[in-house]
Amino acid sequence: MKKIELIDLAAQYRAYQKEFDAAIGAVCARASFIMGPEVAELERALAAHCGAAHCVTCANGTDALVLALRALGIGTGDEVITSTFSFIATAEAIATVGAKPVFVDIEPDTYLIDAAQIEDKITKKTRAIIPVSLYGQCPDLDAVNAIAAKYKLTVIEDAAQSFGARYGNGKSCAITRIATTSFFPAKPLGCYGDGGAVFTDDAAIAEKLSSLRLHGQSKRYYHRDIGMNSRLDTLQAAVLLVKLRHFDDEIASRQEVARRYDELLMKLPLTRPTVRDGRLSVWAQYAVRVKDRDIVAQELKEAGIATAVHYPLPLHLQEVFAPLGHRPGSLPVAEEAARTVLSLPMSAFVTAEDQKKVAKTLATKL
Repeated sequence: MKKIELIDLAAQYRAYQKEFDAAIGAVCARASFIMGPEVAELERALAAHCGAAHCVTCANGTDALVLALRALGIGTGDEVITSTFSFIATAEAIATVGAKPVFVDIEPDTYLIDAAQIEDKITKKTRAIIPVSLYGQCPDLDAVNAIAAKYKLTVIEDAAQSFGARYGNGKSCAITRIATTSFFPAKPLGCYGDGGAVFTDDAAIAEKLSSLRLHGQSKRYYHRDIGMNSRLDTLQAAVLLVKLRHFDDEIASRQEVARRYDELLMKLPLTRPTVRDGRLSVWAQYAVRVKDRDIVAQELKEAGIATAVHYPLPLHLQEVFAPLGHRPGSLPVAEEAARTVLSLPMSAFVTAEDQKKVAKTLATKL
């Protein structure tokens, strides 16, 4: 029985194998494994792709968030507002710098932060808002930016899943003062290990980020800050440069995969994803909502179809954040989503036949 992978990275490698092998071989032959020329080349290319003035790469998406917060001087005693429906890294980064994460519920159809609920969470200690661009789609960044401007706060877009997405006339990673992304292999633009980046139009912030990721140094062996060791490996930069050349075509393919899913699943008793007008998702996930989610997921697994749950427990109910005092029912929309969301196989390499099998199997299980 053929297995349908959640994300078929092997198919992507086969498609660009000669390019990958040449790029990796060039780095190995030159032995420039740390901060080699591909890193600076990638930073220029990423900034140009999304329209930001500056891109600073780093070791992973979590470090990208930490670096952004540290570059703003956010720390102990500060509060940062964010969505409760996200991977732990979003809130973990806030806590890592000593600040307090303040959680907001989500929109029921997009799973994105409900901007209408943000203002009620603002206090004198609030320093920033981190809206999460979940599943490949940006939230209502116009509303978030307007709230931030009103209260003199900074917006940091957590774009770990949305590099390449469009929002109005702009692109994810270039709509807020700072944005971060991840190049974890499963992301729409992923490397062959860990990697991340921070984007900004502010030259001073970019300079601070560049220093912080290299142990806080101003020049070699001279350090003005306590920084981090968070460099993107040259090999990962080389891989990403190959993938970036094909990225726009892959985004177009993801649109077609999502369109086929919409058509195939239209009459089934499930809730399909919603993309707001004026936005283009890069479809990091195609997440449906179903009753008896865990049973359905197990039945699909037995049929050779991989699925995933993004995410089974909202951040406000995670054990690590119990001291914040949240109880079940406090952010009900996210809690209901956590019980019902199910991510189906999604990548630029999902075939129409695979999708038909997914839909046919779902039809027999729902």
